[in-house]
Amino acid sequence: MFSLHGHKALVVGIANEHSIAWGCAQALKAQGADLAITWLNDKAEGYVRPLAEQLGAGIMMPLDVAQPGQMEAVFAEITRKWGRLDTVLHSIAFAPRDDLHGRVVDCSAEGFGLAMDISVHSFLRMIRLAEPLMPNGGCCLSVSFFGSSRVVRHYNMMGPVKAALESTVRYAAAELGEKGIRVHALSPGPLKTRAASGLDHFDELLAAASDRAPTHQLASIEDVGAMAAFLASPEARNLTGGVHDIDGGFSITA
Repeated sequence: MFSLHGHKALVVGIANEHSIAWGCAQALKAQGADLAITWLNDKAEGYVRPLAEQLGAGIMMPLDVAQPGQMEAVFAEITRKWGRLDTVLHSIAFAPRDDLHGRVVDCSAEGFGLAMDISVHSFLRMIRLAEPLMPNGGCCLSVSFFGSSRVVRHYNMMGPVKAALESTVRYAAAELGEKGIRVHALSPGPLKTRAASGLDHFDELLAAASDRAPTHQLASIEDVGAMAAFLASPEARNLTGGVHDIDGGFSITA
């Protein structure tokens, strides 16, 4: 139905072959996009670089959004090599373990601030750097979870953080719409990723989601990737500001 041939896409957040960002990178590449792929640190490079090479990524670099200058370096290389950018995929989130595993009302100011900076404000910083590289429009995507709007046991502090991310998506979409830059959140249901493994009792949530979803199937990274590729395409040029549930209907059930 659509092609991303010649499309330039930055994918941030691949940790391994089970990552949501990996599913998105595969889908973008399958539709013809050229990729820039980043990894968190030296340890992560050993897992991510082979995946990036597998997809023929034209740009491969480290990016820890908490380290000053690294994000700017990635965008400088994109500017140097491509001179433009069509899509940004931001699939990163973090919360200190003690804060994540405790009650929301008990979380520390430092932990909450760090979670907001890495999980939310880094997306704004990426959009700001991408904006001048998208003179003809583009698409900025992040990844949320339905714990943003409903209380999910053991999701704890990340619920308010993801709520902030979704609000950020709406405001950024409103501000950049006249430039043809669309902003979305992908919201898959529970699925097995490295990030999810940090949540207490996550296996129970996976089982409950599969049982409750109308399709009785958990979302896959391929499902998320298919939605990401479509939203990045010209056919989705009049869609923006959405939080897109990709969960077999789990989010519509009581």
